[in-house]
Amino acid sequence: MKSKKKLRKFFKSLRIRLIIAFVILGVLPGIALRIGLIKGYENRAVATRSIDIRSQAKILSDQIANNGYLEDCSIESINSRLELICNIYDGRILVIDNTFHIIKDTYDLDTSKIIISEEVATSFQGQESNKYDRVNNYIQQTMPIRDVDTQEILGVLLVSVSTDTVHAAVDYLQNIALIIQIVTSILTVVCAILLANSLSHPFRKMTKSIEEIQIGYGEDVLHIDDFAETEEISENINALLKNMKVLDESRQEFVSNVSHELKTPLTSMKVLADSLIAQEGAPVELYQEFMTDIASEIERENKIITDLLSLVKMDKAADSMNISSVNVNELLELIMKRLMPIAETQHIELVLESFRPVSAELDETKMSLALTNLIENAIKYNDKTDGWVHVSLNADHQYFYVKVEDNGVGIPEESLDHIYERFYRVDKSHSREIGGTGLGLALTRNVILMHRGAIKAFSTEGEGTIFTVRIPLKYITA
Repeated sequence: MKSKKKLRKFFKSLRIRLIIAFVILGVLPGIALRIGLIKGYENRAVATRSIDIRSQAKILSDQIANNGYLEDCSIESINSRLELICNIYDGRILVIDNTFHIIKDTYDLDTSKIIISEEVATSFQGQESNKYDRVNNYIQQTMPIRDVDTQEILGVLLVSVSTDTVHAAVDYLQNIALIIQIVTSILTVVCAILLANSLSHPFRKMTKSIEEIQIGYGEDVLHIDDFAETEEISENINALLKNMKVLDESRQEFVSNVSHELKTPLTSMKVLADSLIAQEGAPVELYQEFMTDIASEIERENKIITDLLSLVKMDKAADSMNISSVNVNELLELIMKRLMPIAETQHIELVLESFRPVSAELDETKMSLALTNLIENAIKYNDKTDGWVHVSLNADHQYFYVKVEDNGVGIPEESLDHIYERFYRVDKSHSREIGGTGLGLALTRNVILMHRGAIKAFSTEGEGTIFTVRIPLKYITA
Protein backbone atom coordinates (compact mmCIF):
# COMPACT_ATOMS: atom_id res chain seq x y z
CA MET A 1 0.00 0.00 0.00
CA LYS A 2 2.84 2.37 0.85
CA SER A 3 4.55 1.67 -2.47
CA LYS A 4 1.30 2.47 -4.34
CA LYS A 5 0.96 5.77 -2.49
CA LYS A 6 4.58 6.60 -3.22
CA LEU A 7 4.10 5.87 -6.92
CA ARG A 8 0.97 8.02 -7.09
CA LYS A 9 2.70 10.81 -5.19
CA PHE A 10 5.72 10.56 -7.49
CA PHE A 11 3.69 10.81 -10.70
CA LYS A 12 1.56 13.64 -9.29
CA SER A 13 4.76 15.48 -8.43
CA LEU A 14 6.12 14.68 -11.91
CA ARG A 15 2.97 16.13 -13.52
CA ILE A 16 3.26 19.34 -11.45
CA ARG A 17 6.95 19.69 -12.28
CA LEU A 18 6.20 19.23 -15.98
CA ILE A 19 3.50 21.92 -15.85
CA ILE A 20 5.84 24.34 -14.05
CA ALA A 21 8.65 23.60 -16.50
CA PHE A 22 6.42 24.17 -19.55
CA VAL A 23 5.00 27.38 -18.06
CA ILE A 24 8.47 28.72 -17.32
CA LEU A 25 9.72 27.78 -20.77
CA GLY A 26 6.65 29.33 -22.40
CA VAL A 27 6.14 32.50 -20.31
CA LEU A 28 9.61 33.72 -19.38
CA PRO A 29 10.95 33.89 -22.96
CA GLY A 30 7.80 35.85 -23.92
CA ILE A 31 8.37 38.35 -21.10
CA ALA A 32 12.03 38.74 -22.04
CA LEU A 33 11.09 39.17 -25.71
CA ARG A 34 8.43 41.78 -24.90
CA ILE A 35 10.80 43.82 -22.72
CA GLY A 36 13.62 43.51 -25.24
CA LEU A 37 11.50 44.56 -28.23
CA ILE A 38 9.95 47.57 -26.47
CA LYS A 39 13.31 48.66 -25.10
CA GLY A 40 14.83 48.28 -28.54
CA TYR A 41 12.04 50.30 -30.13
CA GLU A 42 12.47 53.11 -27.59
CA ASN A 43 16.24 53.26 -28.09
CA ARG A 44 15.85 53.22 -31.85
CA ALA A 45 13.18 55.97 -31.83
CA VAL A 46 15.29 58.19 -29.54
CA ALA A 47 18.39 57.62 -31.66
CA THR A 48 16.49 58.53 -34.85
CA ARG A 49 15.06 61.66 -33.23
CA SER A 50 18.54 62.64 -31.98
CA ILE A 51 20.01 62.31 -35.47
CA ASP A 52 17.24 64.45 -36.93
CA ILE A 53 17.70 67.14 -34.26
CA ARG A 54 21.46 67.23 -34.77
CA SER A 55 21.01 67.66 -38.52
CA GLN A 56 18.55 70.52 -38.03
CA ALA A 57 20.79 72.12 -35.39
CA LYS A 58 23.78 71.98 -37.74
CA ILE A 59 21.83 73.66 -40.55
CA LEU A 60 20.53 76.35 -38.19
CA SER A 61 23.96 77.09 -36.71
CA ASP A 62 25.39 77.61 -40.21
CA GLN A 63 22.49 79.90 -41.21
CA ILE A 64 22.86 81.93 -38.00
CA ALA A 65 26.60 82.38 -38.59
CA ASN A 66 26.21 83.26 -42.30
CA ASN A 67 23.40 85.78 -41.78
CA GLY A 68 24.83 87.57 -38.75
CA TYR A 69 21.89 86.60 -36.61
CA LEU A 70 23.93 86.99 -33.41
CA GLU A 71 24.22 90.75 -34.13
CA ASP A 72 20.62 91.12 -35.39
CA CYS A 73 18.14 88.56 -34.06
CA SER A 74 15.25 90.14 -35.91
CA ILE A 75 16.01 88.40 -39.20
CA GLU A 76 12.63 87.02 -40.18
CA SER A 77 13.81 84.03 -42.23
CA ILE A 78 15.86 82.69 -39.33
CA ASN A 79 13.08 83.28 -36.80
CA SER A 80 10.58 81.54 -39.06
CA ARG A 81 12.95 78.62 -39.40
CA LEU A 82 13.33 78.43 -35.62
CA GLU A 83 9.57 78.49 -35.04
CA LEU A 84 8.99 75.85 -37.71
CA ILE A 85 11.46 73.41 -36.15
CA CYS A 86 9.99 73.98 -32.69
CA ASN A 87 6.49 73.26 -33.95
CA ILE A 88 7.54 70.13 -35.88
CA TYR A 89 9.52 68.56 -33.04
CA ASP A 90 7.57 70.09 -30.14
CA GLY A 91 10.71 71.67 -28.81
CA ARG A 92 12.47 74.82 -27.63
CA ILE A 93 15.50 76.58 -29.13
CA LEU A 94 17.92 78.93 -27.39
CA VAL A 95 20.49 81.03 -29.28
CA ILE A 96 23.40 82.03 -27.01
CA ASP A 97 26.11 84.56 -27.88
CA ASN A 98 29.77 84.44 -26.82
CA THR A 99 28.95 86.28 -23.56
CA PHE A 100 26.61 83.45 -22.48
CA HIS A 101 23.57 85.70 -22.99
CA ILE A 102 20.44 84.21 -24.48
CA ILE A 103 19.61 86.39 -27.47
CA LYS A 104 16.72 84.23 -28.68
CA ASP A 105 14.32 81.95 -26.78
CA THR A 106 11.48 80.49 -28.82
CA TYR A 107 9.46 80.32 -25.61
CA ASP A 108 10.22 84.02 -24.85
CA LEU A 109 10.96 83.13 -21.23
CA ASP A 110 14.71 83.57 -20.77
CA THR A 111 15.68 86.09 -23.43
CA SER A 112 18.62 88.35 -22.34
CA LYS A 113 19.37 86.05 -19.41
CA ILE A 114 22.73 84.44 -18.83
CA ILE A 115 22.90 80.65 -19.09
CA ILE A 116 25.74 78.67 -17.60
CA SER A 117 25.59 74.90 -17.96
CA GLU A 118 28.07 72.12 -18.56
CA GLU A 119 26.73 71.38 -22.03
CA VAL A 120 26.94 75.05 -23.12
CA ALA A 121 30.44 75.40 -21.73
CA THR A 122 31.48 72.25 -23.59
CA SER A 123 30.10 73.62 -26.85
CA PHE A 124 32.06 76.87 -26.42
CA GLN A 125 35.14 74.63 -26.36
CA GLY A 126 34.18 73.34 -29.81
CA GLN A 127 32.38 70.10 -28.91
CA GLU A 128 28.82 69.06 -29.58
CA SER A 129 26.73 67.41 -26.87
CA ASN A 130 23.65 65.27 -26.94
CA LYS A 131 21.70 64.13 -23.87
CA TYR A 132 18.56 62.06 -23.46
CA ASP A 133 16.65 62.57 -20.23
CA ARG A 134 14.33 59.58 -19.87
CA VAL A 135 12.82 60.89 -16.62
CA ASN A 136 11.74 64.29 -18.00
CA ASN A 137 11.16 63.01 -21.55
CA TYR A 138 13.36 65.28 -23.66
CA ILE A 139 16.44 65.27 -25.88
CA GLN A 140 18.91 68.14 -25.57
CA GLN A 141 21.37 68.99 -28.38
CA THR A 142 24.03 71.73 -28.25
CA MET A 143 25.84 72.91 -31.37
CA PRO A 144 28.68 75.49 -31.62
CA ILE A 145 28.01 78.42 -33.97
CA ARG A 146 31.24 78.93 -35.94
CA ASP A 147 32.42 81.69 -38.24
CA VAL A 148 32.48 80.30 -41.78
CA ASP A 149 35.92 81.67 -42.58
CA THR A 150 37.85 81.63 -39.30
CA GLN A 151 35.96 78.74 -37.60
CA GLU A 152 35.86 80.96 -34.51
CA ILE A 153 33.08 80.02 -32.09
CA LEU A 154 30.59 82.86 -32.08
CA GLY A 155 27.90 81.27 -29.94
CA VAL A 156 25.99 78.15 -29.11
CA LEU A 157 22.68 76.78 -30.34
CA LEU A 158 20.76 74.75 -27.70
CA VAL A 159 17.83 72.64 -28.92
CA SER A 160 15.52 70.79 -26.51
CA VAL A 161 12.97 68.42 -28.04
CA SER A 162 10.18 66.56 -26.24
CA THR A 163 10.04 62.75 -26.50
CA ASP A 164 6.45 62.51 -25.31
CA THR A 165 5.35 61.07 -28.65
CA VAL A 166 8.03 58.38 -28.40
CA HIS A 167 6.91 57.47 -24.89
CA ALA A 168 3.27 57.51 -25.94
CA ALA A 169 4.10 55.03 -28.69
CA VAL A 170 6.13 52.93 -26.21
CA ASP A 171 3.22 52.91 -23.73
CA TYR A 172 0.83 51.86 -26.48
CA LEU A 173 3.12 49.05 -27.58
CA GLN A 174 3.62 48.10 -23.94
CA ASN A 175 -0.13 47.71 -23.43
CA ILE A 176 -0.61 45.72 -26.64
CA ALA A 177 2.35 43.49 -25.80
CA LEU A 178 1.07 42.97 -22.24
CA ILE A 179 -2.33 41.88 -23.52
CA ILE A 180 -0.68 39.49 -25.99
CA GLN A 181 1.59 38.25 -23.18
CA ILE A 182 -1.37 37.54 -20.89
CA VAL A 183 -3.26 35.71 -23.64
CA THR A 184 -0.21 33.65 -24.62
CA SER A 185 0.53 32.91 -20.95
CA ILE A 186 -3.00 31.57 -20.45
CA LEU A 187 -2.65 29.50 -23.62
CA THR A 188 0.76 28.32 -22.43
CA VAL A 189 -0.63 27.21 -19.06
CA VAL A 190 -3.50 25.36 -20.77
CA CYS A 191 -1.12 23.72 -23.25
CA ALA A 192 1.29 22.89 -20.41
CA ILE A 193 -1.47 21.14 -18.45
CA LEU A 194 -2.61 19.21 -21.53
CA LEU A 195 0.96 18.31 -22.49
CA ALA A 196 1.87 17.32 -18.92
CA ASN A 197 -1.23 15.12 -18.76
CA SER A 198 -0.31 13.59 -22.10
CA LEU A 199 3.28 12.91 -21.01
CA SER A 200 2.35 11.59 -17.58
CA HIS A 201 -0.52 9.44 -18.86
CA PRO A 202 1.75 6.53 -19.89
CA PHE A 203 3.35 6.63 -16.44
CA ARG A 204 -0.08 6.52 -14.79
CA LYS A 205 -0.92 3.53 -16.97
CA MET A 206 2.36 1.96 -15.94
CA THR A 207 1.59 2.58 -12.26
CA LYS A 208 -1.83 0.99 -12.64
CA SER A 209 -0.36 -2.01 -14.46
CA ILE A 210 2.29 -2.49 -11.78
CA GLU A 211 -0.40 -2.31 -9.08
CA GLU A 212 -2.45 -4.93 -10.93
CA ILE A 213 0.61 -7.17 -11.21
CA GLN A 214 1.28 -6.72 -7.48
CA ILE A 215 -2.23 -7.79 -6.47
CA GLY A 216 -2.26 -10.65 -8.98
CA TYR A 217 -4.69 -9.29 -11.57
CA GLY A 218 -4.03 -8.30 -15.12
CA GLU A 219 -1.22 -9.44 -17.38
CA ASP A 220 2.24 -10.39 -16.16
CA VAL A 221 3.93 -7.94 -18.53
CA LEU A 222 3.69 -4.23 -19.29
CA HIS A 223 2.68 -2.92 -22.71
CA ILE A 224 3.25 0.83 -22.38
CA ASP A 225 4.55 1.85 -25.82
CA ASP A 226 3.15 5.41 -26.01
CA PHE A 227 6.68 6.86 -26.21
CA ALA A 228 10.10 5.40 -26.91
CA GLU A 229 11.13 6.15 -23.30
CA THR A 230 8.10 4.45 -21.72
CA GLU A 231 8.54 1.50 -24.08
CA GLU A 232 12.15 1.14 -22.94
CA ILE A 233 11.14 1.45 -19.27
CA SER A 234 8.41 -1.18 -19.82
CA GLU A 235 10.92 -3.53 -21.42
CA ASN A 236 13.32 -3.08 -18.50
CA ILE A 237 10.55 -3.66 -15.94
CA ASN A 238 9.39 -6.73 -17.88
CA ALA A 239 12.95 -8.05 -17.84
CA LEU A 240 13.08 -7.42 -14.09
CA LEU A 241 9.73 -9.16 -13.57
CA LYS A 242 10.95 -12.07 -15.68
CA ASN A 243 14.12 -12.35 -13.59
CA MET A 244 12.08 -12.17 -10.38
CA LYS A 245 9.78 -14.88 -11.72
CA VAL A 246 12.76 -17.05 -12.63
CA LEU A 247 14.25 -16.47 -9.17
CA ASP A 248 10.94 -17.36 -7.53
CA GLU A 249 10.62 -20.51 -9.63
CA SER A 250 14.25 -21.32 -8.82
CA ARG A 251 13.54 -20.85 -5.12
CA GLN A 252 10.48 -23.09 -5.28
CA GLU A 253 12.38 -25.67 -7.26
CA PHE A 254 15.25 -25.47 -4.78
CA VAL A 255 12.91 -26.04 -1.83
CA SER A 256 11.29 -28.92 -3.69
CA ASN A 257 14.67 -30.44 -4.54
CA VAL A 258 15.93 -30.05 -0.97
CA SER A 259 12.80 -31.73 0.34
CA HIS A 260 13.13 -34.53 -2.19
CA GLU A 261 16.86 -35.05 -1.66
CA LEU A 262 16.50 -35.12 2.13
CA LYS A 263 13.42 -37.34 2.02
CA THR A 264 14.86 -39.96 -0.36
CA PRO A 265 17.50 -41.36 2.04
CA LEU A 266 14.96 -41.30 4.88
CA THR A 267 12.48 -43.25 2.72
CA SER A 268 15.17 -45.79 1.84
CA MET A 269 16.14 -46.21 5.50
CA LYS A 270 12.48 -46.64 6.50
CA VAL A 271 11.95 -49.29 3.81
CA LEU A 272 15.06 -51.16 4.96
CA ALA A 273 14.09 -50.90 8.63
CA ASP A 274 10.49 -52.01 7.94
CA SER A 275 11.82 -54.97 5.97
CA LEU A 276 13.97 -56.06 8.91
CA ILE A 277 11.10 -55.65 11.36
CA ALA A 278 8.76 -57.65 9.14
CA GLN A 279 11.18 -60.61 8.91
CA GLU A 280 11.20 -62.47 12.21
CA GLY A 281 14.36 -64.39 12.88
CA ALA A 282 16.22 -62.84 9.93
CA PRO A 283 19.81 -64.08 9.66
CA VAL A 284 22.70 -61.92 10.88
CA GLU A 285 24.05 -61.59 7.34
CA LEU A 286 20.79 -59.93 6.24
CA TYR A 287 20.92 -57.57 9.23
CA GLN A 288 24.50 -56.66 8.33
CA GLU A 289 23.61 -56.07 4.69
CA PHE A 290 20.59 -53.91 5.54
CA MET A 291 22.50 -51.98 8.23
CA THR A 292 25.29 -51.33 5.74
CA ASP A 293 22.72 -49.90 3.33
CA ILE A 294 21.20 -47.80 6.12
CA ALA A 295 24.65 -46.47 7.07
CA SER A 296 25.23 -45.57 3.39
CA GLU A 297 21.96 -43.66 3.27
CA ILE A 298 22.84 -41.87 6.52
CA GLU A 299 26.21 -40.89 5.01
CA ARG A 300 24.43 -39.60 1.90
CA GLU A 301 22.00 -37.59 4.06
CA ASN A 302 24.90 -36.18 6.05
CA LYS A 303 26.74 -35.18 2.87
CA ILE A 304 23.68 -33.35 1.51
CA ILE A 305 23.19 -31.47 4.79
CA THR A 306 26.89 -30.60 4.96
CA ASP A 307 26.88 -29.23 1.42
CA LEU A 308 23.70 -27.27 2.12
CA LEU A 309 25.20 -25.72 5.23
CA SER A 310 28.32 -24.79 3.24
CA LEU A 311 26.18 -23.10 0.59
CA VAL A 312 24.22 -21.18 3.23
CA LYS A 313 27.42 -19.92 4.81
CA MET A 314 28.80 -18.82 1.46
CA ASP A 315 25.56 -17.10 0.48
CA LYS A 316 25.69 -14.80 3.49
CA ALA A 317 28.79 -12.81 2.52
CA ALA A 318 32.52 -12.93 2.02
CA ASP A 319 33.18 -11.52 5.48
CA SER A 320 34.09 -15.01 6.71
CA MET A 321 36.94 -15.32 4.21
CA ASN A 322 40.23 -16.34 5.80
CA ILE A 323 42.64 -14.83 3.27
CA SER A 324 46.32 -15.74 3.28
CA SER A 325 49.15 -16.17 0.80
CA VAL A 326 48.85 -19.70 -0.65
CA ASN A 327 51.23 -21.67 -2.83
CA VAL A 328 48.75 -22.80 -5.52
CA ASN A 329 51.17 -25.38 -6.94
CA GLU A 330 51.38 -27.15 -3.58
CA LEU A 331 47.62 -26.86 -3.06
CA LEU A 332 46.90 -28.59 -6.38
CA GLU A 333 49.51 -31.27 -5.74
CA LEU A 334 47.85 -32.03 -2.38
CA ILE A 335 44.41 -32.23 -4.00
CA MET A 336 45.72 -34.54 -6.73
CA LYS A 337 47.33 -36.77 -4.10
CA ARG A 338 44.02 -37.08 -2.25
CA LEU A 339 42.09 -37.91 -5.41
CA MET A 340 44.63 -40.29 -6.91
CA PRO A 341 43.13 -43.40 -5.20
CA ILE A 342 39.70 -42.61 -6.69
CA ALA A 343 41.26 -42.18 -10.14
CA GLU A 344 43.21 -45.44 -9.84
CA THR A 345 40.06 -47.30 -8.77
CA GLN A 346 38.31 -46.10 -11.96
CA HIS A 347 41.48 -46.56 -14.07
CA ILE A 348 41.62 -42.85 -14.86
CA GLU A 349 44.95 -41.23 -15.72
CA LEU A 350 45.31 -38.15 -13.50
CA VAL A 351 47.95 -35.60 -14.60
CA LEU A 352 48.97 -32.20 -13.19
CA GLU A 353 50.93 -29.75 -15.34
CA SER A 354 52.31 -26.54 -13.76
CA PHE A 355 53.83 -23.95 -16.09
CA ARG A 356 55.23 -21.68 -13.37
CA PRO A 357 55.28 -21.18 -9.59
CA VAL A 358 52.10 -19.41 -8.46
CA SER A 359 51.32 -17.75 -5.13
CA ALA A 360 47.97 -16.03 -4.55
CA GLU A 361 45.87 -14.51 -1.78
CA LEU A 362 43.13 -17.09 -1.13
CA ASP A 363 40.94 -18.73 1.45
CA GLU A 364 42.82 -22.02 1.25
CA THR A 365 40.04 -24.17 2.71
CA LYS A 366 37.31 -22.86 0.40
CA MET A 367 39.52 -22.88 -2.70
CA SER A 368 40.61 -26.44 -1.91
CA LEU A 369 36.93 -27.46 -1.74
CA ALA A 370 36.14 -25.77 -5.09
CA LEU A 371 39.08 -27.28 -6.99
CA THR A 372 38.50 -30.70 -5.40
CA ASN A 373 34.89 -30.67 -6.62
CA LEU A 374 35.96 -29.84 -10.17
CA ILE A 375 38.66 -32.50 -10.38
CA GLU A 376 36.59 -35.15 -8.55
CA ASN A 377 33.65 -34.58 -10.93
CA ALA A 378 35.99 -34.98 -13.91
CA ILE A 379 37.11 -38.34 -12.47
CA LYS A 380 33.70 -39.65 -11.40
CA TYR A 381 31.91 -38.76 -14.63
CA ASN A 382 34.56 -40.42 -16.79
CA ASP A 383 33.63 -44.04 -17.47
CA LYS A 384 35.92 -44.68 -20.45
CA THR A 385 38.44 -47.49 -20.29
CA ASP A 386 41.19 -45.14 -21.50
CA GLY A 387 39.92 -42.18 -19.48
CA TRP A 388 42.12 -39.28 -18.42
CA VAL A 389 41.89 -36.04 -16.48
CA HIS A 390 44.45 -33.31 -17.14
CA VAL A 391 44.84 -30.39 -14.72
CA SER A 392 47.03 -27.40 -15.66
CA LEU A 393 48.13 -24.30 -13.76
CA ASN A 394 49.36 -21.05 -15.34
CA ALA A 395 49.47 -17.37 -14.42
CA ASP A 396 50.15 -13.87 -15.71
CA HIS A 397 50.82 -10.62 -13.87
CA GLN A 398 47.20 -10.34 -12.63
CA TYR A 399 45.49 -13.75 -12.54
CA PHE A 400 46.22 -17.45 -12.18
CA TYR A 401 44.40 -19.98 -14.34
CA VAL A 402 43.38 -23.57 -13.59
CA LYS A 403 42.12 -25.78 -16.42
CA VAL A 404 40.47 -29.14 -15.69
CA GLU A 405 40.04 -31.22 -18.87
CA ASP A 406 38.68 -34.75 -19.28
CA ASN A 407 37.58 -37.10 -22.06
CA GLY A 408 34.48 -38.28 -20.23
CA VAL A 409 30.79 -38.37 -21.08
CA GLY A 410 30.56 -34.62 -21.67
CA ILE A 411 27.65 -32.26 -21.03
CA PRO A 412 24.78 -31.63 -23.49
CA GLU A 413 24.74 -28.11 -24.88
CA GLU A 414 21.27 -27.40 -23.46
CA SER A 415 22.52 -28.25 -19.95
CA LEU A 416 25.62 -26.01 -19.89
CA ASP A 417 23.64 -22.98 -18.67
CA HIS A 418 22.16 -24.94 -15.75
CA ILE A 419 25.10 -26.94 -14.36
CA TYR A 420 25.73 -24.40 -11.56
CA GLU A 421 22.14 -24.58 -10.31
CA ARG A 422 21.64 -26.33 -7.00
CA PHE A 423 20.56 -29.98 -7.30
CA TYR A 424 20.73 -29.80 -11.08
CA ARG A 425 21.98 -33.06 -12.60
CA VAL A 426 22.66 -33.76 -16.26
CA ASP A 427 22.20 -37.52 -15.72
CA LYS A 428 20.20 -38.07 -12.53
CA SER A 429 20.54 -41.84 -12.45
CA HIS A 430 24.31 -41.78 -12.97
CA SER A 431 24.71 -38.97 -10.42
CA ARG A 432 22.94 -40.93 -7.70
CA GLU A 433 24.90 -44.03 -8.68
CA ILE A 434 28.21 -42.25 -8.00
CA GLY A 435 26.90 -40.44 -4.93
CA GLY A 436 26.51 -36.90 -6.26
CA THR A 437 24.33 -34.40 -4.39
CA GLY A 438 23.92 -31.86 -7.22
CA LEU A 439 25.53 -29.17 -5.08
CA GLY A 440 29.20 -29.53 -5.99
CA LEU A 441 29.35 -27.10 -8.93
CA ALA A 442 27.12 -24.61 -7.09
CA LEU A 443 29.62 -24.66 -4.21
CA THR A 444 32.54 -24.36 -6.62
CA ARG A 445 31.04 -21.37 -8.42
CA ASN A 446 30.22 -19.60 -5.13
CA VAL A 447 33.79 -20.01 -3.90
CA ILE A 448 35.23 -18.67 -7.16
CA LEU A 449 32.88 -15.67 -7.16
CA MET A 450 33.80 -14.94 -3.53
CA HIS A 451 37.40 -14.69 -4.73
CA ARG A 452 36.25 -12.26 -7.50
CA GLY A 453 37.07 -14.90 -10.10
CA ALA A 454 35.29 -16.53 -13.03
CA ILE A 455 34.54 -20.05 -14.19
CA LYS A 456 33.60 -21.24 -17.68
CA ALA A 457 32.65 -24.65 -19.07
CA PHE A 458 33.15 -25.99 -22.59
CA SER A 459 31.90 -29.44 -23.49
CA THR A 460 31.08 -31.77 -26.34
CA GLU A 461 28.74 -34.62 -25.48
CA GLY A 462 30.54 -37.96 -25.65
CA GLU A 463 33.98 -36.37 -26.06
CA GLY A 464 34.72 -34.59 -22.78
CA THR A 465 34.54 -31.35 -20.81
CA ILE A 466 36.89 -28.44 -20.06
CA PHE A 467 36.47 -26.17 -17.02
CA THR A 468 38.58 -23.02 -16.88
CA VAL A 469 38.97 -21.03 -13.68
CA ARG A 470 40.45 -17.53 -13.42
CA ILE A 471 41.32 -16.09 -9.98
CA PRO A 472 43.05 -12.75 -9.14
CA LEU A 473 46.48 -13.16 -7.59
CA LYS A 474 45.64 -10.33 -5.15
CA TYR A 475 42.39 -10.67 -3.23
CA ILE A 476 39.99 -7.83 -4.13
CA THR A 477 37.98 -6.58 -1.17
CA ALA A 478 34.36 -5.54 -1.78
